[in-house]
Amino acid sequence: MITVTERAKEQLKTMLIANQADPDDGLRLLPSPGGRFVLAIGSELSGDQLVEYEGHKVLLVGIEYFNMLDGAMVDYCETKDGPVLLVQMSLDS
Repeated sequence: MITVTERAKEQLKTMLIANQADPDDGLRLLPSPGGRFVLAIGSELSGDQLVEYEGHKVLLVGIEYFNMLDGAMVDYCETKDGPVLLVQMSLDS
């Protein structure tokens, strides 16, 4: 199971609102080349892990990524290059 910090949930909600996402949509976490992840606005699919925050579906994780992301934590931080969402993988995975 993936864990999302409160500050990351807040930032994800802010991103959804800024992009005028449909109320039924959330941000889907998807792997991309180089060990990074991207977010895409999308609808909840059967089997998704759903993270909600203040009535918004802030994060959707597809069943096909459960094993890869088991024990991972999503966090938000400010860096010298700007704000970033970090996916910290568990060493046990």
